[in-house]
Amino acid sequence: MRTTTFDYAPLCKSTIGFDHFLDMVDAAQRAGSDDNYPPYNIERLGDDSYQISLAVAGFSPDDIAVTAEQNVLTIEGQKAEKEQREYLYRGISGRPFKRQFNLADYVQVKNATFENGLLRIELAREVPEAMKPRRIAINGAPPSNVHQLDGKAA
Repeated sequence: MRTTTFDYAPLCKSTIGFDHFLDMVDAAQRAGSDDNYPPYNIERLGDDSYQISLAVAGFSPDDIAVTAEQNVLTIEGQKAEKEQREYLYRGISGRPFKRQFNLADYVQVKNATFENGLLRIELAREVPEAMKPRRIAINGAPPSNVHQLDGKAA
């Protein structure tokens, strides 16, 4: 397997404030070879709503912890072995896992549900009114070719 890394130094010279973004791109590039357990989907449900679904067969809701801190969503699973079992074949994995997702600014976790071996986490992007774009009125002198009339209209 051939891996290619990119040098982002030329971009860093001409951009301001994007160093965090470039670090995230670099981390995502390196994460491509990591373990892909448990498998997951990321869906867009609307303009500002998303859902992450993780296949966590063999785990119960009590075995899973979902934590949102700053712009990182962390999902950890640790199966509690209650009794010793003798498996002839074990195809359903119960190994511990930790999966992290970087969230964009203003993305909030709204809900988490567990049903039929799938953990679903609903996310929504809620930009505060103060951060939304707004039109700014331009004040200044009237153009020189426009004359104001004094007096009443006839």
